[in-house]
Amino acid sequence: MTTLLVAKQILMTLYSKYEVYITPILKFMLALISLLVINSRLGYMDSIDRLTVVLIVALMCSFMPMNFIVVVSALFTMLHLYAFSLECAAVIGVGFILMFLLYLRFSPKDTLVIVLLPVCFLLKIPYVIPLAMGLVGTPASAVSVACGVMVYYMLHYVVQNVSVIAGMSGEEIVARFRFVIDGLLNNKEMVVTIMAFAVTVILVYLIRRLSIDYAWTIAMVSGVIVDIMVLLVGDLMFDTNVPLFGVIFGNLISFLLLLMLQFFVFNVDYSRTEKVQFEDDEYYYYVKAVPKVVVSKPEKKVKQINSQRQKSVQRTRNTHG
Repeated sequence: MTTLLVAKQILMTLYSKYEVYITPILKFMLALISLLVINSRLGYMDSIDRLTVVLIVALMCSFMPMNFIVVVSALFTMLHLYAFSLECAAVIGVGFILMFLLYLRFSPKDTLVIVLLPVCFLLKIPYVIPLAMGLVGTPASAVSVACGVMVYYMLHYVVQNVSVIAGMSGEEIVARFRFVIDGLLNNKEMVVTIMAFAVTVILVYLIRRLSIDYAWTIAMVSGVIVDIMVLLVGDLMFDTNVPLFGVIFGNLISFLLLLMLQFFVFNVDYSRTEKVQFEDDEYYYYVKAVPKVVVSKPEKKVKQINSQRQKSVQRTRNTHG
């Protein structure tokens, strides 16, 4: 455990020292992964489905604010959909506009949620995002989580129905619009997932804010249980065909990942908890202080062997001299 704490301290020191270099690198990697995923899932416009284009755009994102990554990802998505179907591009474009309005209104700092949640869906661990946002975010983070869920299911619907939409090219424009809109609005699995993730974010936030020992651990366990229960109840009510073992296994993996988050963000020692009481002219204060687990980085000791040998030789010469 001490070794992990020392490694954590070293990582934090390195990041604070080289933040000006590390942050652009992380932005570049995030933009690169998101754009590659979009191109691999869609890829209808050849001019932007190229590695050189993706690298150049990702490099631009590394020097821009985090919200720029969301805008670029949405732009790539819209260009691919425009090359495939104008109706899909129009419908999902309206959806993007509504999501951006909600996102910028309630939780403009949760950029990572909208970008990472579709990627986590592809990795079969989307449950880690609502749990993590409940720990480090606010109840408004449920809006960003909902936006990320809608982005994934909109793109997933288009990918699933590529052959159907392409086969409707000869029909009326209204019929194609209606097919896309009805498919998105009647997506019960998306609605149930949004409800489950929103409840999870709010519940985890409320529990981790309580003044109790091991609040974060209790919040994580409660969030995992509630997330599984809401998804399964939604499956029974709306027949969403949620994979039972996938939900349970994904939540367990998410819980293990959150233990790593807790280690880096909220690693405290409850055995040394102190309760302090003091007052001023207007209030009495009752404070519960829980110290963080901090280990100082071990100092390197350099033993100068040559100087000791020289001293011993000099002493020998003085004795025989």
